[in-house]
Amino acid sequence: MFRRTFWFSTGVAAGVWATTKVNRKLKQLTPESLAATAANKALETGQRLKDRAVGFALDVRDNMAQREAELQDALGIQDNPELPAPRRYTAIENNRSNPKYVDNQTYSYNRNEDH
Repeated sequence: MFRRTFWFSTGVAAGVWATTKVNRKLKQLTPESLAATAANKALETGQRLKDRAVGFALDVRDNMAQREAELQDALGIQDNPELPAPRRYTAIENNRSNPKYVDNQTYSYNRNEDH
């Protein structure tokens, strides 16, 4: 009698376990579950790509600064060059001694004079 009870209980436990496994698998294969799984994987992939892109950009920036420093050393360029002294005169001066300008001439703004 104990053998029959043991094997009956073992069969019930195996049936419950198999039913639970099958139900879980069926829930995973529903369209909603598949869509959620695909969305989660897409988000994870996007995050990995973003991390790689940020890492690449930081590497490029570091290497660019290093190469710029190498070029500055090779060319003898200083980081803070001295600025030239300010000019004493403006670059374009209004020179009154220029013969193109006539100071004593009066201009009439009457447009009817020409007719």
